[in-house]
Amino acid sequence: MGLLMVGLTEGVRAGVALWGAQQRRVGETAELDAGARVLRMLLTGISVPPSSTLGGTSSDTSFTGSADQLKFVGELPTGLGTTQRADISIALRKSDLMLSWTPHLHAVMLGPPPSPGKTELIGGVARLEIAYWGSTAPDQAAAWQTQWDGPAPPGLIRIRLIFAKSDRRRWPDLIAAPVL
Repeated sequence: MGLLMVGLTEGVRAGVALWGAQQRRVGETAELDAGARVLRMLLTGISVPPSSTLGGTSSDTSFTGSADQLKFVGELPTGLGTTQRADISIALRKSDLMLSWTPHLHAVMLGPPPSPGKTELIGGVARLEIAYWGSTAPDQAAAWQTQWDGPAPPGLIRIRLIFAKSDRRRWPDLIAAPVL
């Protein structure tokens, strides 16, 4: 009877420890999955309105990217099933991948600009690498670039996150194609 009790106690202890480890792993994966879905949705939602659109200005289509930061005008979900036009920035701040945005206004601001909204997408990031597929000149072959500046977005955007060596999480390259 004593051996049976010891066996049951150790079995329950091992089960609880495995359940806790599984919950931690699911939590880590859920954060990466949610961050990847938000980034893909934002990047594939970048569009260039036709030049014949009334009220379209060059600020409506601005896209600036470097190896560690991305800024563009795009559609940001409101959470109510609709979207709003916003000036969006994706960058690494300390060790967090941050999404910052301000409403994209078509009017001249008389007062101070609104403070940006900020959301942490993924925490514990050691390094962020962003690359842009396309050519910067008509006579140049398309290739991955570390800088992109212009009214139109590149053909593809690649986001690579590197975590600390002690972090078990892995991020496959996220490659998204903006709507052209």
